[in-house]
Amino acid sequence: MSFRTFLKSLENRGDLIKVNERISPKFEIAYVMSRLADGPALIFESVEGFKNEVAGNVVSTRRRVYAALNVSNSALYKTMIEAYRDPVYPKIVDDGPVMENVREPNLLEIPALTHYERDAGPYITAAVVAARSLDGRIENVSIHRLLVLDKNHLAIRLVPRHLHKLWETAKNEGYDLDVGIAIGVHPAVMLAAASSPPFGVSEFGIANKLLKGNLKLLKCKSVEAYVPYDAELVLEGKILRDKEVPEGPLVDMTGTYDVQRMQPVIEVTRIMHRNNYIYQALLPGGPEHRLLMGLPREVAIYESVSKVVPTVKAVNLSEGGCGWLHAVISIEKQTDGDAKNAILAAFAAHGSLKHVIVVDSDIDVYEPKSVEWALATRFQADEDLIIIRNVRGSTLDPSADQQSGLTTKLGVDATMPLSKPKGGFEKAQIPPTERAEKIIESLKQSS
Repeated sequence: MSFRTFLKSLENRGDLIKVNERISPKFEIAYVMSRLADGPALIFESVEGFKNEVAGNVVSTRRRVYAALNVSNSALYKTMIEAYRDPVYPKIVDDGPVMENVREPNLLEIPALTHYERDAGPYITAAVVAARSLDGRIENVSIHRLLVLDKNHLAIRLVPRHLHKLWETAKNEGYDLDVGIAIGVHPAVMLAAASSPPFGVSEFGIANKLLKGNLKLLKCKSVEAYVPYDAELVLEGKILRDKEVPEGPLVDMTGTYDVQRMQPVIEVTRIMHRNNYIYQALLPGGPEHRLLMGLPREVAIYESVSKVVPTVKAVNLSEGGCGWLHAVISIEKQTDGDAKNAILAAFAAHGSLKHVIVVDSDIDVYEPKSVEWALATRFQADEDLIIIRNVRGSTLDPSADQQSGLTTKLGVDATMPLSKPKGGFEKAQIPPTERAEKIIESLKQSS
Protein backbone atom coordinates (compact mmCIF):
# COMPACT_ATOMS: atom_id res chain seq x y z
CA MET A 1 0.00 0.00 0.00
CA SER A 2 3.03 2.30 -0.36
CA PHE A 3 3.99 4.67 -3.17
CA ARG A 4 6.54 2.12 -4.37
CA THR A 5 4.12 -0.81 -4.43
CA PHE A 6 1.56 1.33 -6.28
CA LEU A 7 4.13 2.14 -8.95
CA LYS A 8 4.91 -1.58 -9.22
CA SER A 9 1.22 -2.37 -9.72
CA LEU A 10 1.07 0.20 -12.54
CA GLU A 11 4.14 -1.38 -14.16
CA ASN A 12 2.56 -4.84 -13.93
CA ARG A 13 -0.52 -3.53 -15.73
CA GLY A 14 1.51 -1.87 -18.46
CA ASP A 15 0.50 1.60 -17.21
CA LEU A 16 4.01 2.88 -16.46
CA ILE A 17 6.90 3.80 -18.73
CA LYS A 18 10.55 3.96 -17.64
CA VAL A 19 12.59 6.67 -19.35
CA ASN A 20 16.27 5.75 -19.35
CA GLU A 21 17.60 8.63 -21.49
CA ARG A 22 19.55 11.24 -19.54
CA ILE A 23 17.30 14.21 -18.77
CA SER A 24 17.52 17.49 -16.86
CA PRO A 25 15.32 18.36 -13.87
CA LYS A 26 15.25 21.94 -15.17
CA PHE A 27 12.36 22.15 -17.66
CA GLU A 28 13.03 18.87 -19.50
CA ILE A 29 11.28 16.46 -17.11
CA ALA A 30 8.36 18.87 -16.75
CA TYR A 31 8.11 19.22 -20.53
CA VAL A 32 7.95 15.45 -21.05
CA MET A 33 5.38 15.13 -18.25
CA SER A 34 3.20 17.83 -19.85
CA ARG A 35 3.30 16.23 -23.29
CA LEU A 36 2.52 12.73 -21.96
CA ALA A 37 0.05 13.70 -19.22
CA ASP A 38 -2.77 11.56 -20.62
CA GLY A 39 -0.59 8.47 -20.97
CA PRO A 40 1.02 6.04 -18.51
CA ALA A 41 2.85 7.10 -15.37
CA LEU A 42 6.53 7.90 -15.85
CA ILE A 43 9.78 7.06 -14.07
CA PHE A 44 12.88 8.97 -15.13
CA GLU A 45 15.84 6.71 -14.36
CA SER A 46 18.72 9.00 -15.32
CA VAL A 47 18.32 12.52 -13.92
CA GLU A 48 21.17 14.84 -14.77
CA GLY A 49 23.15 15.82 -11.67
CA PHE A 50 21.27 13.53 -9.27
CA LYS A 51 21.40 9.92 -8.10
CA ASN A 52 17.69 9.29 -7.58
CA GLU A 53 14.89 8.41 -9.97
CA VAL A 54 11.93 10.76 -10.45
CA ALA A 55 8.35 9.57 -10.82
CA GLY A 56 5.74 11.75 -12.51
CA ASN A 57 2.13 11.69 -13.75
CA VAL A 58 1.44 9.03 -11.12
CA VAL A 59 -2.31 9.64 -10.92
CA SER A 60 -2.83 11.97 -13.87
CA THR A 61 -5.91 10.02 -15.05
CA ARG A 62 -9.12 9.13 -13.24
CA ARG A 63 -8.68 5.44 -13.94
CA ARG A 64 -5.44 5.43 -11.92
CA VAL A 65 -7.21 7.16 -9.04
CA TYR A 66 -9.84 4.40 -9.11
CA ALA A 67 -7.06 1.79 -9.22
CA ALA A 68 -5.27 3.38 -6.27
CA LEU A 69 -8.42 3.19 -4.12
CA ASN A 70 -9.54 -0.12 -5.66
CA VAL A 71 -12.99 1.30 -6.45
CA SER A 72 -15.17 1.76 -9.51
CA ASN A 73 -16.11 5.16 -10.90
CA SER A 74 -19.59 4.89 -9.40
CA ALA A 75 -18.27 3.94 -5.95
CA LEU A 76 -15.63 6.68 -5.61
CA TYR A 77 -17.79 9.34 -3.97
CA LYS A 78 -19.41 6.88 -1.57
CA THR A 79 -16.01 5.50 -0.54
CA MET A 80 -14.56 8.93 0.10
CA ILE A 81 -17.65 10.19 1.96
CA GLU A 82 -17.48 7.14 4.26
CA ALA A 83 -13.83 7.93 4.96
CA TYR A 84 -14.68 11.55 5.80
CA ARG A 85 -17.50 10.51 8.11
CA ASP A 86 -15.72 7.65 9.86
CA PRO A 87 -11.94 8.20 9.82
CA VAL A 88 -9.76 5.63 11.61
CA TYR A 89 -6.48 6.89 12.98
CA PRO A 90 -3.46 4.80 11.88
CA LYS A 91 -1.31 2.62 14.06
CA ILE A 92 1.92 4.23 15.30
CA VAL A 93 5.10 2.18 14.77
CA ASP A 94 8.68 2.70 15.90
CA ASP A 95 10.46 1.93 12.64
CA GLY A 96 9.83 1.76 8.91
CA PRO A 97 11.41 1.73 5.45
CA VAL A 98 11.75 5.53 5.40
CA MET A 99 14.28 5.26 8.24
CA GLU A 100 16.75 3.22 6.20
CA ASN A 101 18.82 6.39 5.88
CA VAL A 102 18.88 9.21 8.43
CA ARG A 103 21.18 12.20 7.89
CA GLU A 104 21.78 15.91 8.07
CA PRO A 105 19.78 17.95 5.56
CA ASN A 106 21.04 18.88 2.13
CA LEU A 107 18.05 19.88 0.04
CA LEU A 108 20.29 20.54 -2.96
CA GLU A 109 20.74 16.76 -3.34
CA ILE A 110 16.99 16.29 -3.92
CA PRO A 111 16.02 16.32 -7.64
CA ALA A 112 13.36 19.02 -7.22
CA LEU A 113 12.16 20.25 -10.60
CA THR A 114 12.11 23.66 -12.19
CA HIS A 115 8.91 23.43 -14.22
CA TYR A 116 8.21 26.65 -16.13
CA GLU A 117 10.38 29.41 -17.54
CA ARG A 118 9.37 32.07 -14.99
CA ASP A 119 9.40 29.83 -11.88
CA ALA A 120 11.19 31.31 -8.88
CA GLY A 121 13.40 28.20 -8.72
CA PRO A 122 13.22 24.46 -8.08
CA TYR A 123 10.02 23.47 -6.28
CA ILE A 124 8.94 20.42 -4.30
CA THR A 125 5.32 20.04 -5.41
CA ALA A 126 4.11 16.68 -4.06
CA ALA A 127 4.84 17.39 -0.40
CA VAL A 128 2.41 16.20 2.29
CA VAL A 129 2.98 18.41 5.32
CA ALA A 130 1.86 17.17 8.75
CA ALA A 131 1.73 19.34 11.87
CA ARG A 132 0.17 19.29 15.32
CA SER A 133 -0.99 21.96 17.73
CA LEU A 134 1.35 22.66 20.61
CA ASP A 135 -0.77 20.53 22.96
CA GLY A 136 -0.81 17.66 20.42
CA ARG A 137 -4.61 17.52 20.29
CA ILE A 138 -5.10 18.79 16.73
CA GLU A 139 -3.33 17.43 13.65
CA ASN A 140 -3.46 18.76 10.13
CA VAL A 141 -2.15 17.07 6.99
CA SER A 142 -2.12 19.05 3.75
CA ILE A 143 -0.29 19.51 0.46
CA HIS A 144 1.89 22.58 -0.01
CA ARG A 145 4.37 23.77 -2.59
CA LEU A 146 7.91 24.29 -1.29
CA LEU A 147 10.54 26.50 -2.90
CA VAL A 148 14.10 25.25 -2.30
CA LEU A 149 16.12 28.18 -0.93
CA ASP A 150 19.37 26.50 0.14
CA LYS A 151 20.67 23.33 1.81
CA ASN A 152 18.28 23.48 4.76
CA HIS A 153 15.63 26.10 4.05
CA LEU A 154 12.37 26.08 2.10
CA ALA A 155 9.71 28.69 1.48
CA ILE A 156 6.18 27.32 2.00
CA ARG A 157 3.01 28.69 0.45
CA LEU A 158 0.44 28.91 3.24
CA VAL A 159 -3.13 29.80 2.30
CA PRO A 160 -5.33 30.90 5.22
CA ARG A 161 -6.61 27.45 6.13
CA HIS A 162 -5.81 24.87 8.79
CA LEU A 163 -2.00 24.70 8.64
CA HIS A 164 -1.86 28.49 8.55
CA LYS A 165 -4.06 28.56 11.68
CA LEU A 166 -1.70 26.17 13.51
CA TRP A 167 1.30 28.28 12.48
CA GLU A 168 -0.37 31.54 13.56
CA THR A 169 -1.28 30.01 16.93
CA ALA A 170 2.27 28.77 17.50
CA LYS A 171 3.71 32.12 16.39
CA ASN A 172 1.45 34.08 18.74
CA GLU A 173 2.66 31.90 21.63
CA GLY A 174 6.29 32.45 20.69
CA TYR A 175 7.05 29.07 19.07
CA ASP A 176 8.08 27.73 15.67
CA LEU A 177 5.72 25.06 14.29
CA ASP A 178 7.14 21.54 13.95
CA VAL A 179 6.36 19.80 10.64
CA GLY A 180 6.98 16.44 9.01
CA ILE A 181 7.14 16.61 5.22
CA ALA A 182 6.55 13.34 3.36
CA ILE A 183 7.30 12.90 -0.34
CA GLY A 184 6.43 9.74 -2.25
CA VAL A 185 3.31 8.49 -0.47
CA HIS A 186 0.37 6.37 -1.62
CA PRO A 187 -2.21 8.34 -3.68
CA ALA A 188 -4.81 7.74 -0.95
CA VAL A 189 -2.68 9.85 1.41
CA MET A 190 -2.46 12.58 -1.23
CA LEU A 191 -6.23 12.59 -1.76
CA ALA A 192 -6.88 12.73 1.97
CA ALA A 193 -4.37 15.56 2.39
CA ALA A 194 -6.16 17.49 -0.38
CA SER A 195 -9.52 17.18 1.38
CA SER A 196 -10.94 19.71 3.83
CA PRO A 197 -12.43 17.97 6.87
CA PRO A 198 -13.35 20.10 9.90
CA PHE A 199 -10.45 21.57 11.86
CA GLY A 200 -9.35 18.93 14.34
CA VAL A 201 -10.04 15.90 12.11
CA SER A 202 -6.72 14.38 11.01
CA GLU A 203 -6.46 13.64 7.32
CA PHE A 204 -4.29 10.65 8.25
CA GLY A 205 -7.45 9.03 9.64
CA ILE A 206 -9.20 9.59 6.31
CA ALA A 207 -6.26 8.11 4.40
CA ASN A 208 -6.16 5.09 6.69
CA LYS A 209 -9.87 4.48 6.10
CA LEU A 210 -9.32 4.68 2.33
CA LEU A 211 -6.47 2.18 2.71
CA LYS A 212 -8.64 -0.18 4.78
CA GLY A 213 -6.55 0.25 7.91
CA ASN A 214 -3.16 -0.37 6.28
CA LEU A 215 -1.56 3.04 6.82
CA LYS A 216 1.11 3.21 9.53
CA LEU A 217 2.78 6.28 10.96
CA LEU A 218 6.02 6.90 12.79
CA LYS A 219 7.05 9.82 14.91
CA CYS A 220 9.76 12.12 13.64
CA LYS A 221 12.84 12.22 15.86
CA SER A 222 13.86 15.89 15.74
CA VAL A 223 10.35 17.41 15.71
CA GLU A 224 6.89 16.69 17.13
CA ALA A 225 5.23 15.41 13.96
CA TYR A 226 4.14 12.11 12.40
CA VAL A 227 4.67 10.81 8.86
CA PRO A 228 3.82 7.64 6.86
CA TYR A 229 6.35 5.00 7.80
CA ASP A 230 6.79 3.87 4.19
CA ALA A 231 7.22 7.28 2.52
CA GLU A 232 10.09 7.54 0.07
CA LEU A 233 11.54 10.69 1.61
CA VAL A 234 10.82 12.70 4.77
CA LEU A 235 12.03 16.17 5.72
CA GLU A 236 11.77 17.14 9.38
CA GLY A 237 11.68 20.82 10.20
CA LYS A 238 10.06 23.89 11.68
CA ILE A 239 8.01 26.68 10.10
CA LEU A 240 9.84 29.66 11.57
CA ARG A 241 7.70 32.16 13.42
CA ASP A 242 9.79 35.21 12.55
CA LYS A 243 11.09 34.79 9.01
CA GLU A 244 9.36 35.29 5.67
CA VAL A 245 10.73 35.57 2.12
CA PRO A 246 9.29 36.28 -1.33
CA GLU A 247 7.68 33.05 -2.64
CA GLY A 248 6.75 32.55 -6.27
CA PRO A 249 5.97 32.97 -9.00
CA LEU A 250 4.84 29.42 -9.71
CA VAL A 251 2.18 28.08 -12.05
CA ASP A 252 -0.93 26.93 -10.22
CA MET A 253 -4.04 24.96 -11.23
CA THR A 254 -5.19 27.55 -13.76
CA GLY A 255 -2.02 27.10 -15.81
CA THR A 256 -1.16 30.76 -15.12
CA TYR A 257 1.44 32.16 -12.73
CA ASP A 258 0.35 32.72 -9.16
CA VAL A 259 1.53 36.07 -7.79
CA GLN A 260 4.60 36.46 -5.61
CA ARG A 261 3.94 36.88 -1.88
CA MET A 262 5.87 37.04 1.36
CA GLN A 263 5.63 33.55 2.86
CA PRO A 264 7.06 31.65 5.86
CA VAL A 265 10.36 29.78 5.84
CA ILE A 266 10.87 26.17 6.91
CA GLU A 267 14.18 25.27 8.52
CA VAL A 268 14.86 21.60 7.79
CA THR A 269 16.51 19.83 10.73
CA ARG A 270 16.85 16.26 9.45
CA ILE A 271 16.25 14.06 6.41
CA MET A 272 15.35 10.39 6.32
CA HIS A 273 14.67 8.30 3.24
CA ARG A 274 14.46 4.83 1.80
CA ASN A 275 17.40 3.24 0.02
CA ASN A 276 17.45 4.60 -3.53
CA TYR A 277 14.34 6.66 -2.83
CA ILE A 278 12.07 7.57 -5.74
CA TYR A 279 11.33 11.29 -5.79
CA GLN A 280 7.72 12.14 -6.65
CA ALA A 281 7.21 15.10 -8.96
CA LEU A 282 3.85 16.72 -9.61
CA LEU A 283 3.45 19.06 -12.59
CA PRO A 284 1.85 22.34 -11.47
CA GLY A 285 -1.29 23.01 -13.51
CA GLY A 286 -1.20 19.50 -14.98
CA PRO A 287 -3.96 16.86 -14.89
CA GLU A 288 -2.55 15.16 -11.78
CA HIS A 289 -2.51 18.45 -9.88
CA ARG A 290 -6.12 19.13 -10.88
CA LEU A 291 -7.35 15.63 -10.05
CA LEU A 292 -5.73 15.43 -6.63
CA MET A 293 -7.04 18.85 -5.64
CA GLY A 294 -10.36 18.66 -7.48
CA LEU A 295 -11.66 15.17 -6.68
CA PRO A 296 -12.13 15.85 -2.95
CA ARG A 297 -14.06 19.02 -3.91
CA GLU A 298 -16.23 16.99 -6.30
CA VAL A 299 -17.10 14.74 -3.37
CA ALA A 300 -17.96 17.78 -1.22
CA ILE A 301 -20.18 19.18 -3.99
CA TYR A 302 -21.86 15.81 -4.51
CA GLU A 303 -22.62 15.49 -0.80
CA SER A 304 -23.90 19.07 -0.50
CA VAL A 305 -26.13 18.92 -3.57
CA SER A 306 -27.48 15.52 -2.48
CA LYS A 307 -28.98 17.26 0.56
CA VAL A 308 -31.21 19.50 -1.59
CA VAL A 309 -31.85 17.26 -4.64
CA PRO A 310 -33.00 13.63 -4.31
CA THR A 311 -30.69 12.20 -6.99
CA VAL A 312 -27.28 13.50 -8.08
CA LYS A 313 -25.88 11.44 -10.92
CA ALA A 314 -22.42 12.96 -11.42
CA VAL A 315 -20.17 15.94 -10.68
CA ASN A 316 -17.29 17.09 -12.83
CA LEU A 317 -14.86 19.85 -11.99
CA SER A 318 -14.06 20.22 -15.65
CA GLU A 319 -10.64 20.21 -17.26
CA GLY A 320 -11.40 23.47 -19.05
CA GLY A 321 -12.32 24.99 -15.70
CA CYS A 322 -8.87 24.05 -14.34
CA GLY A 323 -10.32 21.23 -12.24
CA TRP A 324 -11.25 23.92 -9.70
CA LEU A 325 -13.37 26.82 -10.99
CA HIS A 326 -16.10 25.16 -13.10
CA ALA A 327 -18.52 22.43 -12.04
CA VAL A 328 -20.97 20.51 -14.21
CA ILE A 329 -23.58 18.63 -12.17
CA SER A 330 -26.18 16.21 -13.49
CA ILE A 331 -29.33 15.62 -11.45
CA GLU A 332 -32.72 14.00 -11.70
CA LYS A 333 -34.98 17.00 -11.29
CA GLN A 334 -38.26 16.68 -9.36
CA THR A 335 -39.37 20.35 -9.49
CA ASP A 336 -38.28 23.36 -11.51
CA GLY A 337 -36.49 24.85 -8.49
CA ASP A 338 -34.18 21.90 -7.98
CA ALA A 339 -31.44 23.04 -10.34
CA LYS A 340 -31.15 26.46 -8.70
CA ASN A 341 -30.98 24.86 -5.26
CA ALA A 342 -28.24 22.59 -6.60
CA ILE A 343 -26.29 25.63 -7.85
CA LEU A 344 -26.42 27.34 -4.45
CA ALA A 345 -25.46 24.12 -2.66
CA ALA A 346 -22.45 23.68 -4.96
CA PHE A 347 -21.21 27.21 -4.26
CA ALA A 348 -21.58 26.56 -0.51
CA ALA A 349 -19.58 23.33 -0.75
CA HIS A 350 -16.61 24.70 -2.69
CA GLY A 351 -15.81 28.34 -2.02
CA SER A 352 -13.45 28.70 -4.98
CA LEU A 353 -16.13 27.66 -7.47
CA LYS A 354 -16.83 30.36 -10.07
CA HIS A 355 -19.29 28.86 -12.58
CA VAL A 356 -21.80 26.02 -12.13
CA ILE A 357 -23.86 24.34 -14.84
CA VAL A 358 -26.63 21.95 -13.79
CA VAL A 359 -27.91 19.49 -16.41
CA ASP A 360 -30.32 16.56 -16.54
CA SER A 361 -29.19 12.99 -15.90
CA ASP A 362 -29.17 12.18 -19.66
CA ILE A 363 -26.27 14.61 -20.19
CA ASP A 364 -22.68 13.34 -19.89
CA VAL A 365 -20.92 15.82 -17.59
CA TYR A 366 -17.52 14.68 -18.89
CA GLU A 367 -18.40 15.42 -22.53
CA PRO A 368 -18.23 19.18 -23.33
CA LYS A 369 -20.29 18.80 -26.53
CA SER A 370 -23.09 17.18 -24.57
CA VAL A 371 -23.06 19.98 -21.99
CA GLU A 372 -23.01 22.65 -24.70
CA TRP A 373 -25.97 20.92 -26.39
CA ALA A 374 -27.91 21.18 -23.12
CA LEU A 375 -27.07 24.89 -22.96
CA ALA A 376 -28.22 25.35 -26.54
CA THR A 377 -31.56 23.53 -26.16
CA ARG A 378 -32.59 23.80 -22.49
CA PHE A 379 -31.36 27.16 -21.20
CA GLN A 380 -33.01 30.61 -21.26
CA ALA A 381 -30.82 33.40 -19.88
CA ASP A 382 -33.68 35.55 -18.53
CA GLU A 383 -35.07 32.65 -16.45
CA ASP A 384 -32.23 30.18 -15.83
CA LEU A 385 -29.25 32.37 -14.93
CA ILE A 386 -28.03 33.15 -11.40
CA ILE A 387 -25.43 35.91 -10.88
CA ILE A 388 -23.85 36.51 -7.47
CA ARG A 389 -21.63 39.60 -7.30
CA ASN A 390 -18.77 40.54 -4.98
CA VAL A 391 -18.33 37.21 -3.20
CA ARG A 392 -15.22 35.37 -2.07
CA GLY A 393 -13.80 33.17 -4.81
CA SER A 394 -10.33 31.95 -5.69
CA THR A 395 -7.16 34.04 -5.80
CA LEU A 396 -5.93 31.53 -8.40
CA ASP A 397 -8.36 33.14 -10.86
CA PRO A 398 -6.35 35.92 -12.58
CA SER A 399 -9.58 37.79 -13.41
CA ALA A 400 -10.58 38.01 -9.71
CA ASP A 401 -9.26 40.53 -7.21
CA GLN A 402 -5.90 38.95 -6.38
CA GLN A 403 -5.73 40.44 -2.89
CA SER A 404 -9.30 40.03 -1.59
CA GLY A 405 -10.34 37.12 -3.79
CA LEU A 406 -13.63 38.85 -4.61
CA THR A 407 -15.28 37.66 -7.81
CA THR A 408 -18.63 37.30 -9.55
CA LYS A 409 -20.16 33.82 -9.61
CA LEU A 410 -22.54 32.46 -12.19
CA GLY A 411 -24.94 29.54 -12.13
CA VAL A 412 -26.72 28.08 -15.15
CA ASP A 413 -29.83 25.91 -15.06
CA ALA A 414 -29.54 23.89 -18.26
CA THR A 415 -32.21 21.36 -17.29
CA MET A 416 -35.44 20.67 -19.14
CA PRO A 417 -38.36 22.79 -17.89
CA LEU A 418 -41.00 20.49 -16.43
CA SER A 419 -43.75 22.76 -17.74
CA LYS A 420 -43.10 21.61 -21.33
CA PRO A 421 -43.41 18.12 -22.86
CA LYS A 422 -40.23 16.12 -22.25
CA GLY A 423 -40.22 14.72 -25.78
CA GLY A 424 -39.37 18.11 -27.23
CA PHE A 425 -36.00 18.13 -25.43
CA GLU A 426 -34.84 14.57 -26.02
CA LYS A 427 -32.13 13.90 -28.56
CA ALA A 428 -33.44 11.86 -31.49
CA GLN A 429 -32.24 8.25 -31.75
CA ILE A 430 -31.85 5.97 -34.77
CA PRO A 431 -32.82 2.37 -33.96
CA PRO A 432 -29.79 0.06 -34.37
CA THR A 433 -29.99 -3.28 -36.16
CA GLU A 434 -27.61 -6.22 -36.04
CA ARG A 435 -26.91 -5.95 -39.76
CA ALA A 436 -26.09 -2.25 -39.53
CA GLU A 437 -23.72 -2.93 -36.63
CA LYS A 438 -21.90 -5.59 -38.64
CA ILE A 439 -21.52 -3.22 -41.58
CA ILE A 440 -20.09 -0.53 -39.31
CA GLU A 441 -17.61 -2.98 -37.77
CA SER A 442 -16.50 -4.11 -41.20
CA LEU A 443 -15.97 -0.54 -42.38
CA LYS A 444 -13.91 0.25 -39.26
CA GLN A 445 -11.64 -2.72 -39.88
CA SER A 446 -11.08 -1.83 -43.53
CA SER A 447 -10.34 1.84 -42.89
